[in-house]
Amino acid sequence: MQKNAIKTSFFILSDSHAEKGLAIPNVPVDVAIHCGDLTEESKIHEFQTSLDLLRHIDAPLKLIIAGNHDFTLDKTAFEKKVAEFQQLYLARIQISTKPNMKMSSEDVVFLGKGIHSFALRNGAKLTVYASPFTPSLEADDWGFSTNEERNHEFNIPSDVDIVLTHGPPNGILDRAASKQRLGCEHLFAAVARARPKMHCFGYVHNGWGAKFVAWREVPSKKPSHFSDINNEGSVLVENLGSILPWKWDTEDVVREKESRLEDLRRRGYRRTSHCAGDEQPIEVGKSTLFVNAAIQGAKDGTQFPWVVDIDLPAAVALEGC
Repeated sequence: MQKNAIKTSFFILSDSHAEKGLAIPNVPVDVAIHCGDLTEESKIHEFQTSLDLLRHIDAPLKLIIAGNHDFTLDKTAFEKKVAEFQQLYLARIQISTKPNMKMSSEDVVFLGKGIHSFALRNGAKLTVYASPFTPSLEADDWGFSTNEERNHEFNIPSDVDIVLTHGPPNGILDRAASKQRLGCEHLFAAVARARPKMHCFGYVHNGWGAKFVAWREVPSKKPSHFSDINNEGSVLVENLGSILPWKWDTEDVVREKESRLEDLRRRGYRRTSHCAGDEQPIEVGKSTLFVNAAIQGAKDGTQFPWVVDIDLPAAVALEGC
């Protein structure tokens, strides 16, 4: 157990794409996180829609990053599109070069690439590594995209609590509907070396879910999901395959999935806890909870925000401890 650990709750979502009518469940948490793609076409009114959505979350601190659809926040990508379409947009939000800039008076904080620390109201200290970059074959057509020619380094230190990215790491909750893995190998390697308590992301809508990953004792020289994960100690918390019927499911399995899905619809979120005393407690340097929180498709009630409890260190160590 972490010394002076404080149980801290997170409300996590991603890929809301400015959909109107999305319901936010009434569940108080310590921190809310949006993992990017607040918009569909990066328009001002879409940012406002997503900010209005965030305001309905009962959390004193709300952290957001950009996604590839939020390309007006990426100066290079935005200027390219302006050159192509000229008067398509007459204004844009000027925050992409100002990390930690508050976007409203309600503690909604936009995180730029890098490391950010917060003293939370519950007495815990939170350290986050954030990066909006995602791999793409057409890196210049979207915001914050990279390809083999324009690689992005994820310099994640080992003392961060949470890694917050838009795209997933390769091999974990990153399968598209086509079954192709869309996650970034460089990101997985960086996370495998840093071993944070939690890594949350979105981007791959079909990859919605959470997985508790136990790490092998020593990282490999070139980390990958084949070599560095201890599968015997790892657990799939939930994914679409565990709540949606498949053609080969038995009638009993279908009924079980339908019951589980109906329960999630009533609550409006999926909760999991990985604190000391839980069945799968996160141990520093030994395990990480991965969360794909993409809610695109939530209107049909099949993808949900996540509420996650983890232990964090106290913001100020107690004297004599």
